[in-house]
Amino acid sequence: MTSRKPDEQLARNSRLRLVRPRALATARRAVTTRRTRPAPRPPEGTPPRAELARQARTVLADAVRIARWATLDGSTGTAASRPQAVRATAAANAAGLDGIPAQERAAVALDLTPGQIRAGWDRARLAGLVELHGDTARPGWRLHAWDRDDSAVLRGWVALFDAWSLVHPAPADVAPGAVAEVVEALPQVLSLLQLSAGPVVVPALFDLLRQRVDELREERCEVPVEGADPASASAAGTASDAGPEGLAALLDWALEGLAAVGALTLGEGPDGRQATLTPLGNWAVWVKLEQICVAAQSPAGNIERSAEEMLRGCASLTPGPARDEYRAWLAARTLSSAVSELLAVARGEDALLRGLAFEALRVVGAPAEAEVRAAAEEASLRPYALLWIAEYEGADPDDAPDVLTREEATWLWVDTAAAVADHGESTLLVRHLDSAVQGTVPALLDEVRAVGHPRTVQVLVALAAAHPDPALAKAVRRAAFQVHTGGS
Repeated sequence: MTSRKPDEQLARNSRLRLVRPRALATARRAVTTRRTRPAPRPPEGTPPRAELARQARTVLADAVRIARWATLDGSTGTAASRPQAVRATAAANAAGLDGIPAQERAAVALDLTPGQIRAGWDRARLAGLVELHGDTARPGWRLHAWDRDDSAVLRGWVALFDAWSLVHPAPADVAPGAVAEVVEALPQVLSLLQLSAGPVVVPALFDLLRQRVDELREERCEVPVEGADPASASAAGTASDAGPEGLAALLDWALEGLAAVGALTLGEGPDGRQATLTPLGNWAVWVKLEQICVAAQSPAGNIERSAEEMLRGCASLTPGPARDEYRAWLAARTLSSAVSELLAVARGEDALLRGLAFEALRVVGAPAEAEVRAAAEEASLRPYALLWIAEYEGADPDDAPDVLTREEATWLWVDTAAAVADHGESTLLVRHLDSAVQGTVPALLDEVRAVGHPRTVQVLVALAAAHPDPALAKAVRRAAFQVHTGGS
């Protein structure tokens, strides 16, 4: 009887099941444990989600109409009949220009004033109803799901709620530092409104705002810097520098901005002007407080930690609770600094944190687009960035891996295997074989050797040690040795 060569036998007996690669899910399962914490209930009297979504649709009704018109998804024309006008609308509104012909045509088509068109377009962008790609406007995933998905509607409204200070710009004569302090202090004011469960007079809100601004300045231990340019310091300004009248004016601006997005109402009461959270505003403040509480209860105290520590603290959570913690962590930072910090972690050596960093960047959404696209030029981040971009542009997560080349998919397979080897169980590493795009183990080994991942040797050694098939384990060890020695 003639004996077959080991590689021939391996090729015959070691076919892989062709399944879609789900690299991030595989890496997460390496350390995931299920949580038993029951879902928290909103405060008594909060309307059902369907009613909250109805209210959110009402607030954003004009924004939705404008978004559908601008992305060629409305009933006012076809893509062929007005492409240039739509692109001009997108580009001009993005630049904040007034009086352009495209805006006027939109106003006529939708029976709105040019001012309403500009305001609705800004809201559509901030709520994620439209996405700008160069000079072209495309419908966001929330716009596609607007009529059938209450969760998409509520997420869109919360995005608008978070951006209230952009919807209602601050007075031009106020120093940016003063505006920033008021924005940072405002969650305390919203918490008082939420806890009061009714109208609160503006003077009471002013007292709380002034106290919180003073606390923030004390926490920063701000002292004059010797040699600093007085003109620059004056230009930056702070809320405390603005004096009581200036701070009161900023409070009025903030309350009007929140009223503009439907989070509260302003009116006159027996004791003077007062503010009251709407059902939507009350629910949104509760959601954010709950997110902060979840983060504060985590073993690592994630909300105050660095990006790396936060991601490690979230690694043992299932995706839903992890996203809640990402949102709470992001809410405590400027988005630009948070995105930079997450990408810095992704560039590190821990493959699990690389995958989790891009999960957190999915929560960031549009503000992360420019930096993620730039990251796609880096070999170690390219597969993750391409998947992020594909999903951001509307691809189904199950179809997103189709954007990767064979080499990129293989590199991602090795990177995910490294995460599993570092953090998971050997059985999971063996099962990870089934997510490879190659049809057989010999084909996988050939392409793994060629792709040049820095962790290739360690991954193959760990896989050989874990696999129960002696012939397959031997072939994998041989491949590891060849990579280590530079052989073929």
